[in-house]
This record gives sequence, C-alpha cells and structure tokens, in this order.
Amino acid sequence: MTVLVLMDESDASRQALTLARKFGDPRSVRMDAIEPFAPDALAAALAQAADELNASAVFAAGTDRGNEVMARLAARTGLPFAANCISATPGEPVSVTRLRWGGSLLEEARLHSPRPLISVAPHTVPEDTGPRPQDVDMKPPAEADLVVRVVDHVSPRNGGVSLAEAKVIVSGGRGVGSKEGFAIIEDLAGLLGAAVGCSRAVTSAGWRPHSDQVGQTGTKVAPDVYIACGISGATQHMAGLKGAKRILAINSDPQAPLMLNADYTVTGDLKEIVPAISAEIRKRR
Repeated sequence: MTVLVLMDESDASRQALTLARKFGDPRSVRMDAIEPFAPDALAAALAQAADELNASAVFAAGTDRGNEVMARLAARTGLPFAANCISATPGEPVSVTRLRWGGSLLEEARLHSPRPLISVAPHTVPEDTGPRPQDVDMKPPAEADLVVRVVDHVSPRNGGVSLAEAKVIVSGGRGVGSKEGFAIIEDLAGLLGAAVGCSRAVTSAGWRPHSDQVGQTGTKVAPDVYIACGISGATQHMAGLKGAKRILAINSDPQAPLMLNADYTVTGDLKEIVPAISAEIRKRR
C-alpha cells in the first residue's frame, strides 16, 4: 500500500513520516512545490495524487500550514480529518490518540474513513530515519486554487532568528512589567543569539506583537533552552513548550506553575537577575 505525506524540510514533517510509514510505502507532495504558499492548490494536488496512487492514508505535520492544507483537503474530499495526533494504528477503523486542550488531555478516537487524513502533533514522536520518500509529480495549479495565497512576508526580529527554529529562546511574561522592560530580555537574547518570546498576557497588553507569543494560541517551540522570565506558566503557555529540551525559569514566586515544571529555577527579581546574567556573559567573553 502507498501512503501520501505532505512534506517540507522541517523536523515536524519527518516526525509525521514516522507514523505514515505504519500505513504503507510513503510518497510525498512537497509543500514548496507551489510558491507562494497556496493551501487550496496544495489540497488539490494531494487529492489528485491520493486518487492516482490509491493512497491508504494522507499525513501531514500538525503545523499551522499543515493543518490548514489538510482541513481544506477534508472539505474538498468529504473525508474526516484527525488533527494533532501523537499515535495512529492502521485498521478498520483507524485508532488515533490526539492532543486536546493544548496538550492537557489525550483523546482516544476511532477514525472511520476509506482514506484517513491525519496530522501529527509536532515534537510528540521520533523523527523518521528511513530513506526520503519519492516525490509525486504535480500538475500546474488551477487559477481558482490560487485565490488564497501568501502575498508578503514579515522578517522575524533578532537578526532573522525565528521562534519556530530558534535553539535558544528568552521569553518574558507579565512580570517584566512594561514594554520598556523587555530591553533586558532583548539584551540577553542578543548575547545568546536567541529569539525573544513572550506570553499571551504580554501581547494582550500591547507590549510585544503576537508573532512573539509562545503557547497554544501562539507559536509552539522546541528550543534546546527556553529561558522564561516572569512567566507564571498557564496551561496555554505550557502547551507551546512541550518540545523544549531544557527550561530555565526566573520568577519571584517559587510556586508558579512554570517554576514547578522547569529543569532549573532562579527565585528572585528578574530585573536584577537577567542583567546579572548578561553581565556575566560579557565578562566571560
């Protein structure tokens, strides 16, 4: 059997491929085969390729773009779509486990479909180490499928370091105190070559743009180190950190949820601690 996978160069796509191999021999439709990004055109390409290959299932990474294309594929084909899965077992019906409520709940479900459409929650399964799937040839997209497309890009801050790709993130919460208070966060991030993140409370206050927000309604990240400064750690914020390898939390409240879930903690005033860390880094250089 053949299984179809929507692929790009991300870790999340290689993780989706891990589950896809359980359903058959994978073939891929490239996300960048249609530029600029046009979700309807990619959904049309997936539908056509799935029919031509008689694909047993269609998989994609559970990223913003992956889920958008798969949702449009589901609407186009009338097939059910299981999003943000962490496991999937072939069968009739297919058994899936899905993340719900920002990862605070797991849902066991059965997917009744002649061709399951499944997206895989990023950073929840190991990356595939097998050979790269063969790409499927695609026909030029119809003009009607290019109506919705990307027309512009906004460059990320911090010299091009984006939250989704950053190896180190320095993030600030309500405890930073103000828009101006992020100067010390930006200073530390600059020294570490890190991206600057923030909590939802910060974007709601207008201190930082939504593009800097980490969490369930922001960006889901997977850095080597996540430094949280003045962030209490609401469930929605923690949902965005599941892929972080190490978390360092700085907070005046030792019982804050993020402090209780971090690998390393510093209790105290971040306005003193963060500049002290920056000063020590400069000293050692």
